[in-house]
Order: sequence, then C-alpha cells, then structure tokens
Amino acid sequence: MTTEPALEPLNRIVGTWATDATHPAVPGVIVHGTAVIEWLEGERFVIYRARTDHPDFPDAISVIGVTGLDRVDGTPPPDPTDAAEPQLSMHYFDSRGVFRIYHMSIDDHTWQLWRDAPGFSQRFTGTFADGENTIVGHWQLCRDDIRWDDDLQITYRRHW
Repeated sequence: MTTEPALEPLNRIVGTWATDATHPAVPGVIVHGTAVIEWLEGERFVIYRARTDHPDFPDAISVIGVTGLDRVDGTPPPDPTDAAEPQLSMHYFDSRGVFRIYHMSIDDHTWQLWRDAPGFSQRFTGTFADGENTIVGHWQLCRDDIRWDDDLQITYRRHW
C-alpha cells in the first residue's frame, strides 16, 4: 500500500530507537529506554510505543496520523484546526492514565509536537542528525501562559 503524501514524512521516525533522557525533576540521572515506531497495517496511522527503565517515568503508547477529516464521509470533526490542509496529530496515552492530543509536524530538519492548554502548554523540537539515525530533542513546558521552561531532554538513536 502506498503511503498518503501527508503521511510520507512519518517514515523519518519509523524504526526502533534507543533513548536517553534527562529531566529537571531528577538531576544527574540519565533515563534509558526504547521507542518502537511502526506503521499500523494499512499505513494510515503510526503506532509509537515508549518504555523506560525508571519507575518515575511512564511507559506510553501514541497513535499518529492525519485526523482532520472523518475517513468515512470526509466531513471535518467538530472544531477542526484547518480542514483545508491535512493536519498531523499525536494522541498520547501513558501508564499514569494521562491522555493528551498534540499537533505535529515533520520536515527535513525537525520533528515538532505542541499543545496549547492554559496552565500546561507543551512543545517539543527534535532535530535530525547523523543521517537521520539520531534525533536530539527537547521538551518545554509553560505553566503561566508566558514563560517556557526546559523540561525533558531526550536523544533517540536508531537501533539496527
């Protein structure tokens, strides 16, 4: 099956990755983990599974795809961001019971995720390096709707 053009950039993150992360809440600790990112059969959505070796960091599963239009009848969902252009989004679920929806974009240089939520906005920028075998990423958090603070720093290394 051929991947839809709007989904083609997702091929850049598909794979098995070793991860190393640091977080301000646990200074001096490097949290190791894995991320498995693969196409769901039919290549319309990507499944992203993340696991860590630290009890304070949740394991997670996400579904990534174009969710701007209903697949059955082509109608926009309630309150679409921009129904004229396909929009990538990531629906995130973790072992704490947390659920979030992020907007997403991928280009030749970066992978970006963001969500605007009063009192708890988040954004992620990952930069592709080493011939796309490494992604150096950082999360930021905004609790006051003004100032962005550094949050999780994470490096993905493609595992062959």
